[in-house]
Amino acid sequence: MTITTTSAPGTARGAVTDTRAVFRAPVPDDAAAVWKLVGNTPGLDSNSPYYYTLWFRDFAHGSLVATVDDEIVGFLTGYRRPDEPETYFVWQTAVNPRHGIPFLGVKLFQAAADQQVAEGARYVEATVSAENKSIIMVLKQFARKHAAHIETRVLFPGSLFAGDHHDEVLYRIGPLAAG
Repeated sequence: MTITTTSAPGTARGAVTDTRAVFRAPVPDDAAAVWKLVGNTPGLDSNSPYYYTLWFRDFAHGSLVATVDDEIVGFLTGYRRPDEPETYFVWQTAVNPRHGIPFLGVKLFQAAADQQVAEGARYVEATVSAENKSIIMVLKQFARKHAAHIETRVLFPGSLFAGDHHDEVLYRIGPLAAG
């Protein structure tokens, strides 16, 4: 999948005139770049480089990376729940804020979720902090696009985690139909 956007010279994102983002399944060789991107993204839970290497071997089908000129500028990790294979769970996503492509994170989420819906997923899930208004907006936009219901509940209370951790609020979107 390729997304092409054009930004006028001198825009807030820089003098980008034609930026082409390619979405593709990740491979283990992408792990180091994704790990660095996560480290440069405030508020994102850090995982080890090994975690991403293993994830991109075993769960690449539910994940995407966004590249511009072969440089990773965004990623999304997700998987089909083993106990509920009609549910696609989005685990983690981030984009480089200087990529020059408007709404890249939104497009990445929609591409991954739409791919899973086309392959039979009837529900999309993600956990979100109540303060993460931008991701909540993305989830609501996706639900509206598919005329689907959103169910929310605390999946894991912050007390389950070490330190000062927020509640993990589950957003469950569906049922969804391909098309």
